[in-house]
Amino acid sequence: MVRGQPGPPPVCLPPPQLGSSSSKEMARGGGGELRQEGLRAGGRAGGRGLTPPLRLSPPWTPLRALRVSLPPGLCPADAQPTEAETAVWNQVNAVLEEAQTVLAELQSYTGAGQEIREAIQNPGDLRLQERAWSAVCPLVAKLKRFYEFSLRLENALRSLLEALTSPPYAPTQHLEREQALAKQFAEILHFTLSFDELKMTNPAIQNDFSYYRRTISRNRINNLQLDAESEVNNEMANRMSLFYAEATPMLKTLSNATTKFVSENKTLPIEDTTDCLSTMACVCRVMLETPEYRSRFTNTETLLFCMRVMVGVIILYDHVHPVGAFAKTSKIDMKGCIKVLKDQPSTSTEGLLNALRYTTRHLNDDTTSKQIRALLQ
Repeated sequence: MVRGQPGPPPVCLPPPQLGSSSSKEMARGGGGELRQEGLRAGGRAGGRGLTPPLRLSPPWTPLRALRVSLPPGLCPADAQPTEAETAVWNQVNAVLEEAQTVLAELQSYTGAGQEIREAIQNPGDLRLQERAWSAVCPLVAKLKRFYEFSLRLENALRSLLEALTSPPYAPTQHLEREQALAKQFAEILHFTLSFDELKMTNPAIQNDFSYYRRTISRNRINNLQLDAESEVNNEMANRMSLFYAEATPMLKTLSNATTKFVSENKTLPIEDTTDCLSTMACVCRVMLETPEYRSRFTNTETLLFCMRVMVGVIILYDHVHPVGAFAKTSKIDMKGCIKVLKDQPSTSTEGLLNALRYTTRHLNDDTTSKQIRALLQ
């Protein structure tokens, strides 16, 4: 859910009774206190033992719909930031509000394909050259705004990582205490995969930018200065070119940012970051694979939100963890996550499965089991 857009409807879950089939399923890693997998995902290194189980009060997004001991009638529609969260929440909220505009502009991006083709086919027609240039310039300015937004998104992610992994609390405790920030983390991942899905299915973006760069180069050779060059200079064009050359540019930006965050915070145990990510992946998987919870979702956007967040945290985990998400020692149930994706209609999950296939780091490592590789074939 991008801030400002209608989000998934509240999911209010009654507390399962001890001894019921649902509570037994949750005790096997199916939700609530995440008895097995949640504790495993929240385990800490350094002899500090297992952290307290994750308790998420419902329902800010699918991530908030798990809690065993929910008081009757308590079903807030949204997670509100506490006083301690407010500064970071306000910073990230401004970025998420802008994200709505970015997605809307990308969704309506049609490109200048017709104008470019006519200009290329008629190189001597000055009128067609000017028409193509006039069509491309505002589009490149828009692409520049998208790229600059990725930098602000990177800073927002870093602020959230700092808040959700800082001592003295364990990752699971952070997710319980700072639920409004955890919600924003999920919203950033939802936006990121939504953006990249739109970008991958729109070849006009790279075609327009390539034409722009060729025209700039040609005119530079002829000692001509174009007005648009002052807005997107050569250095900026180089950075934008690298950004849009990625199949999933926003996800690549966040992966690099997460890796950089871990490498720059050497005093922070890497488990503080990876446990936060693996716990979120676990909660999303449980929400998708447990019929009791799944039946509460009344629209496909809720399911897509949950799937995108799950895939997003898996990819970040795989980039940060030394052995990645696919190894047997991983705290993420990759078989379960892949299976729950493949159980959905292919039209809604093929892009997410491709993200796991092509944007992770460790899928092809020797430590990845043949079964997991087969699932992603």
